Amino acid sequence: NIDVDQMLKRPSKLQTTIDFEKNGKQTGYIRLPHSVHRSAYGWLPIPIACIKNGSGVTVLLISGTHGDEYEGQVALSKLINQLKPEEIQGRVIILPMANFSAAKAGLRTSPIDEQNLNRIYPGDPDGSPSFMIAHYIESQLLSIADYGLDLHSGGSSLHYVRSEVAAVGENKERMKKMKELMKAFAAPYSFFFPLGHADGTTNHAASRNNVVLIGTELGGSGTVSPECLQICERGIKRFLQACGVIQAKTQISATQTRMLHAPDFSYYCYAMEEGLFEPVKGLGNEVMKGEVAGYTHFPETPGKPSEPIYFEADGVVVCKRIPARVIRGDCVFQLGCDFAI
Repeated sequence: NIDVDQMLKRPSKLQTTIDFEKNGKQTGYIRLPHSVHRSAYGWLPIPIACIKNGSGVTVLLISGTHGDEYEGQVALSKLINQLKPEEIQGRVIILPMANFSAAKAGLRTSPIDEQNLNRIYPGDPDGSPSFMIAHYIESQLLSIADYGLDLHSGGSSLHYVRSEVAAVGENKERMKKMKELMKAFAAPYSFFFPLGHADGTTNHAASRNNVVLIGTELGGSGTVSPECLQICERGIKRFLQACGVIQAKTQISATQTRMLHAPDFSYYCYAMEEGLFEPVKGLGNEVMKGEVAGYTHFPETPGKPSEPIYFEADGVVVCKRIPARVIRGDCVFQLGCDFAI
């Protein structure tokens, strides 16, 4: 039970050479003090770019929150090179490897402290590296932003339909703005996570700072696909246009997005035994409650019958597990149903 306001008032130990009030394009690092055996006075270099031109809104673009999710890291790396100050009105701050150590290692969580950056906001300036990063992002970056885009994919263990995502909230005006930005990004699907889906996320941090933020779940499997990358790159530019930070020289074509949500956790399908999972449904399939989702097999126990896993709701398959080896509690499918807000 932390006092979030008091936590965010505490000074960060992270420093950067970036001057967020300076016009032009700046690239550099956020320096996170990290004293270890091989480097007593060392620091971890978290990449950052700031592109500013006069007054206007501030947009924060984040990827690498989970290190094994690559589409966003590639797209933002390219954007840093492509975006020119004269093309914008306002400020764009880009964080392509938010949890640097996780991104460097290609892991969902940090190899230093085993933390999932997207579960620990508002962080702690005196905590382990991931907590220090979360505290800096919320207290120093989200605090000056108007809009945010947090780019994710399914990582090594999941694969999503190509979608943008957001969290259901009680503020109707905020929900309306998020929906508008999702339509602008224009991935084939838009998905709202249920209330209570996860604590300590960028969604929570953005809400505390009155930042209108959406995310993405673009593919996954620990790979980069040309299709997902193209949706990501075009979506980012449309998102920036919708925020008013860049003007469209030519209108980037957009397809209609299908709005989905998970009303409750019956839309998540879990393995209940340890073994090998055989899915019988795929991404985008329409399924019904009581229908077989797949089977768990037990090759280590010859003769043991396979166990069926059933869907507990009607919906569309928006996410599926990648590794076949499962244990009880692994999510094997996630469903969504049509959502009108």
